[in-house]
Amino acid sequence: MTSTQDQSPDQSPDHAPTFPFDNSYARLPDRFFTRTRPTAVAAPRLIRLNENLARELRLDPVSLTSLAGIAILAGNTVALGSEPIATAYAGHQFGGFNPSLGDGRAILLGEVVDAHGIRRDIQLKGSGPTHYSRRGDGRAALGPVLREYILSEAFASLGVPSTRALAAVSTGEVVLRERALPGAVLTRVAQSHIRVGTFQYFAARSDVDAVRALADHVIARHYPEAAAAPNPYLAMLDDVIARQSALIARWMNIGFIHGVMNTDNMAICGETIDFGPCAFVDHYEPDKVFSSIDERGRYALSNQPAIGLWNLSRLAEALLPLLADDKAVAITSAEVSLGAYVRRYEEAYLAGLRQKLGLVEPHADDPALAQDLLDAMAAAGADFTQTFRRLTELATDTSASEKLDDLRKLFADTTAIDLWISRWLARIAQEASTPEARAAIMRRSNPAFIPRNHLVAEAIAEAVENDDFGAFERLLQVLSRPYDDQPESARYALPPTPDQVVRATFCGT
Repeated sequence: MTSTQDQSPDQSPDHAPTFPFDNSYARLPDRFFTRTRPTAVAAPRLIRLNENLARELRLDPVSLTSLAGIAILAGNTVALGSEPIATAYAGHQFGGFNPSLGDGRAILLGEVVDAHGIRRDIQLKGSGPTHYSRRGDGRAALGPVLREYILSEAFASLGVPSTRALAAVSTGEVVLRERALPGAVLTRVAQSHIRVGTFQYFAARSDVDAVRALADHVIARHYPEAAAAPNPYLAMLDDVIARQSALIARWMNIGFIHGVMNTDNMAICGETIDFGPCAFVDHYEPDKVFSSIDERGRYALSNQPAIGLWNLSRLAEALLPLLADDKAVAITSAEVSLGAYVRRYEEAYLAGLRQKLGLVEPHADDPALAQDLLDAMAAAGADFTQTFRRLTELATDTSASEKLDDLRKLFADTTAIDLWISRWLARIAQEASTPEARAAIMRRSNPAFIPRNHLVAEAIAEAVENDDFGAFERLLQVLSRPYDDQPESARYALPPTPDQVVRATFCGT
C-alpha cells in the first residue's frame, strides 16, 4: 500500500500509467449512459494507493503514483482507452420510486480484466457533475471518501464480497455541505456497477429491448452458466437471488448495517456497494438504526433480510416480460424463484452462525441455541463482536476460568449467559471435532477487529480537521488482518467508551 503523505510523486514521463481497458458496457446502446468527462480539480494530491489491488488489476503501482497517474485518478486527465460514461438507473429510495437517478457524482472510466480473468469496472466517485446530477455539484467530501476506503477494504479482508478502493485523492478544493469541507475523489473498483435500479430504469419506460440487452450483458458478464439454461433470464434471476441471500447473511453474521438498501444500491453481481451511512453494531441491538435519514427504521439491522427480498421482487417485476410471453406464467415463475430466497438466506445465515459457534455437525436445536445467545446479548447490552471472539478463546479450553470470566464481563446481567454457556458446552461435547479444530473454525468466522464506528470517525476527523492521515493509515493496517489477535493493537478491538459512541451516521451526499 502506498501513501504519498511522505512520498513525492514520480515525475518521469515514462511512468505514465497504461490501463488495459476493454469497455463492454460502453458498447451497449447510447440510452444506457451519457458520455461524460470528469471535471478537473485544482491541486490533486494522492492520499493513498492500494498497491495490491493495482497489481491484481494488472496496473503498475509506480506509474499510478506519478504526476500523470495522479492526474488520471483525480479526473484531470483521461487515460488512453478510457471511455468515460455516467450510467443511467432508477431506484426505490426508502420505498418511493424515482424513475431517473443515474450516476450523479460518479464516472465509469472503463473496464479491465484482472489477473484472475475477472472483468472489473474502474470508476471515479466525486469527479464532477454529470447529466444525472440533478443540480448537485458532483463532488465528494474527504470524509465520505475515506469512510468508503476504510469500509470497503475492511470488507475485502473480512472475506465479504464488496466493491474495492483503488485510490483516494484530495482535490485542493472545498465542497459545500453543512459547511465547507475538503474535497476528494475515490477510485472505486467493482465487478460491475449494474444495479436492480438499472433494470428498473428501462422497465419504467416499457423498454423491453433494453431490459433484454441489459440481461444478456449481465448473463455474459456475471452468470454465463445461465445462458445454457432452458430459460436463461429466469436462471439469471435465481443466481442473483442466491448471491444476494448469501451476501445479506454475511452482513448479519458480522453485525453490519448497510443503512441505505435502496434498489439502486443493490448490485446485480452480489457485491456490497455504497458505504454511505453504514455502520457496525457495537452492543447487539436487532432493531438498531444508525442512518440519520432512516427515520422510520426501514433499513434497521433486523429488517435487512426482508428488504433484500423486497428489492429482489422489484428486479423480478422488471424482468417479467423476459420470463414468459404469458404474464401470468411469468409471475408464477418469478414467485417460485423469489420463494426460494427465504430458504437460501436462512441456510446461509444458520451456516454462518454454526461456524461462529464452532459447530460442524448440524443439529435440529442449533437455530434456537444461536438465537438464544443473540437474545441474551441484546438483553444484557453485550458487544456483538467481542462476545463471539471471547467465545472463540474459550473454545480451546472450556475449563479456563479466566477466559470464561472475560466473556461474562461483557454482560451486565450474567444469568442468561451462564445458562447459555452450559447449553453450548453440552452441545459442543456432541461434536467429533477437536477443540483445536473447533477454535480454528471459529477464528475464521469471528473477527477480532471490525471498522468500529468511533475509530472510523476518529480517523476521518484527524484527516479533515488537521490534514493528518496517520489514524487512517493505522486503522487500515489493523483491519487488513481482522482475524489475527494483534495484541499491540488491542485498543482497536475495544467497544467505544460512553463518550465515543456514534449514534448517527450520514450520507456522503
